[in-house]
Amino acid sequence: MELIRGIHNILPTHHGCVLTIGNFDGVHRGHAKVIASLIDKAKHFSLPATLMTFEPQPQELFRGENAPARLSLLRDKVLLLDELGIERLLCVNFNHKFATMPAEEFIEELLVKQLGVRYLVVGDDFCFGADRKGNFDMLLKAGDKHGFTVVNTKSFIVGDTRVSSTAIREALSHGNFELARRMLGHPYLLSGRVAHGKKIGRTIGFPTANIALKRNVVPVRGVFAVRCFWDGSDVYEGVANVGFRPTVNGQDCQLEVHLFDFDEDIYGQYIEVELMAKIREERPFESLDALKKQILNDANEAKALFSNDAS
Repeated sequence: MELIRGIHNILPTHHGCVLTIGNFDGVHRGHAKVIASLIDKAKHFSLPATLMTFEPQPQELFRGENAPARLSLLRDKVLLLDELGIERLLCVNFNHKFATMPAEEFIEELLVKQLGVRYLVVGDDFCFGADRKGNFDMLLKAGDKHGFTVVNTKSFIVGDTRVSSTAIREALSHGNFELARRMLGHPYLLSGRVAHGKKIGRTIGFPTANIALKRNVVPVRGVFAVRCFWDGSDVYEGVANVGFRPTVNGQDCQLEVHLFDFDEDIYGQYIEVELMAKIREERPFESLDALKKQILNDANEAKALFSNDAS
């Protein structure tokens, strides 16, 4: 898959495509259905299946810490979209300049002149351009004028639940990882590079891999049984905390993972952590000794969960 980082990197050779536009947060089964349809059309037109997404996501620019929790970072999104067969990914820098682009310019300059869209798939509630004046009806009229087809995405249902990033966030917030997995079509992962921390966990007998989550709002908080892996590794079981570490006056939300029966140096390693079950909410403890006792209880509960899964 070719990644185009920014509108300024669109080349004349990128003219001509079938296109879908959206956040594609989580790259769930509804997204996968849209992408499969797009790829079929790409084969029909003998053009590349292209996806436009935004970084940061628009609500993160407009609402900051009040934006919806992000399910996937760009790196995770790129990997998932590549697996689904997207040939070109255009990642637009969503800044105030882009947000105030007139809707007509978005169509005329970006979609028509630069990308040469022949077939476009968007949600029927898709809005764009300055003051969100661009909408699905405007795209339909533009398609008639410039000779490209515009179709809307259709909802995808799992059981009696409409698949959406919002529904997945809701499932995750309630610790329903099985429902989240069914809607995503893949396990829910948190990922990042292991960095040096204060090494407090090591002093109480529970060394942790510390990972900055690099997002304004995290969709989960608490203590979890996890499985962890990285490039070329085995799969390791463990217990993880996602939160602010109130007992040690933490300031930033981060992921701390204690792996069972593991004592290797993985600083700098990019790891993926699958949340298997929620054990409890994060809370402060009166001392490090009290925290140590609770982590021991958490680890034992996680081990019991894994033991039940294996039996």
